Amino acid sequence: MISPTTVLVTGGAGYVGSKLVPRLLELGYKVHVLDLYLFHREVFSNFENDPNLVQFVGDVRDTNLVARAASGCDILIHLACVSNDPSFELDPELGKSINYDAFLPLIHRAKSAGVRRFIYISSSSVYGIKNNQYVTEDLPLEPLTDYSKFKAMCEETLLKESERNFTTLILRPATVCGYAPRLRLDLTVNILTNHAVNRGCITVYGGSQLRPNIHIDDIVDLYAFCISCPAKLIDRQIFNVGFENYSVMDIAKIVKSEVGKNVKIVQSSTNDLRSYHISSKKISDVLEFVPKYSVADAVNELIWAFQKGLVSQPMKNSKYFNVKTFQDVNLSKSFNGAVV
Repeated sequence: MISPTTVLVTGGAGYVGSKLVPRLLELGYKVHVLDLYLFHREVFSNFENDPNLVQFVGDVRDTNLVARAASGCDILIHLACVSNDPSFELDPELGKSINYDAFLPLIHRAKSAGVRRFIYISSSSVYGIKNNQYVTEDLPLEPLTDYSKFKAMCEETLLKESERNFTTLILRPATVCGYAPRLRLDLTVNILTNHAVNRGCITVYGGSQLRPNIHIDDIVDLYAFCISCPAKLIDRQIFNVGFENYSVMDIAKIVKSEVGKNVKIVQSSTNDLRSYHISSKKISDVLEFVPKYSVADAVNELIWAFQKGLVSQPMKNSKYFNVKTFQDVNLSKSFNGAVV
């Protein structure tokens, strides 16, 4: 009998991971999760008796723990990071230590453990602001922030480490939206939906800025596909992953149309008019990946979650907001690893 493939997901208890890990278990994979579990300690409580799930509680900077978590794994999906600019800027040195300094040791531990495929989740923000109609993977990277700069530097590091029997793939996703067990309410679509449902009012700062979006179920489908697809399709490849490039005001109008006509939209000025948009034609052509879910679908999922009482104190609970959670904990030191 052939043993199932084992996948290590760093940051697997985060927003995307909280949907990805159950999907992988349903598909028959063994899954190792390495995460600090800062936001939701019981995120996988429905799977606590599943022998195919092993959870390592600790810090990706802890190389000994990384080695233990990677032991026996065939594939690694690297999600762990201090996510997005506001969280990173709370402590730039800490952010660098997690997002960049820990990256090469992670690769080396993965190789030593026998990992054969390394999937790195970068960001579409690595391009900076582009005036091109189509922002494609071959354009130069001009990151505007340290968060994006270190994402780009990790890409370069991974490509240098690519070798025979160590397949590397870099994905640059758009902003993810929609409901997940470990929910984030600090991402554009999710923010606006939360305010529309729970305040009856959306404040749009600026409004003309473009934001590329991707539904969380689509991104999970893609990650699962990249685990099993032929190596020749993805080795040393870089793909943008998005669906709809909307202005922030257009997103607000979609939210209003789904939540109800009584929602108010208030426009306010801002000095931050950074605008991002990407083309996902390459991934459609090469991998035949076409997203199935829209921004409106994500909004309706969130409305359902609020109505069902799945989101407690959505305007106040710090676990839904990365910045608030990072302000509440001390990440400046490594944590001792534990297996649960």
